[in-house]
Amino acid sequence: MHCAIIIINYRTPELVINCLNSLEDQIEHERWRVTVVDNCSQDNSLSLLKEAIDEKGWTWVEIITTPYNGGFAYGNNFGIRYITADYYLLLNSDTIVRPYAIKLLLDAMQKYPKAGIVSPRLEWPDGTPQISCFRFHSPISELIASAGTGFITSLFNKYTIPLPLPEQPITPEWTSFACVLIRKEIFEEVGMLDEGYFMYFEDVDFCRRVTAKGWTILHCPSARVVHLRGYSSELKTQQREKKRLPAYYYQSRSRYYQQFFGKPGWLVANLCWMAGRSISKLREVFTRKDRTVVLHATRDIWIK
Repeated sequence: MHCAIIIINYRTPELVINCLNSLEDQIEHERWRVTVVDNCSQDNSLSLLKEAIDEKGWTWVEIITTPYNGGFAYGNNFGIRYITADYYLLLNSDTIVRPYAIKLLLDAMQKYPKAGIVSPRLEWPDGTPQISCFRFHSPISELIASAGTGFITSLFNKYTIPLPLPEQPITPEWTSFACVLIRKEIFEEVGMLDEGYFMYFEDVDFCRRVTAKGWTILHCPSARVVHLRGYSSELKTQQREKKRLPAYYYQSRSRYYQQFFGKPGWLVANLCWMAGRSISKLREVFTRKDRTVVLHATRDIWIK
């Protein structure tokens, strides 16, 4: 199999069907295969998906089910282990693939042999681009995030996580896994996604391990994929509305820092966050600005 496309479903069958619709005219039936991994949804997902696949005659789609919901990394690993391919395209259920996007990603893989992972430009349905390329999280980036203050951001600009939207290919430190094309050699050399992360930070972790092996992460903005950010997970909405985040987010954050900075580094990251929060709290008091951080974050960052 030349290219295996893995789509995770967890109680989002309508989104998956829309994603499959966008793939219909792009699939090379002889060489590509789409595997929908139902991550133990325990709802009507399977019946809705099977009905749509039968109705559309999508012989290039197969559904497999996991025995339990082990999270994002677990579900993708389940699909990757199921099928052997030269390339694996990991797709969120809340994506719509623009015409020729997959071909452009595969072409980029051929053009840049040291690129282990290639990502497209993510955008809203109206074509507005989304930030999807980043620097690695670090203790200083925690200070920047919690301070939410222009002076601090400018002072430590080289540690700011989001990168400017590029017009040409770039090699970011990590990229969003809403849509990524990965060579099979990466899984052979680096291993699978870390299933210790239920959701979030597994993409940053994987990119760190990939670049540590000498591969690069390539962003190819000519390939375009709509990302209905927030439709498959409520976390983005919770962050935007400054609501409390689920415990698994902080557990993933803690795992990331302890994996790459050790327990002392995790402690330093939290202290940097607290320092930044002191700055934003003072600004809120004296200028009556809205709260910078989500509810209960001061306590929740210590969740392991």
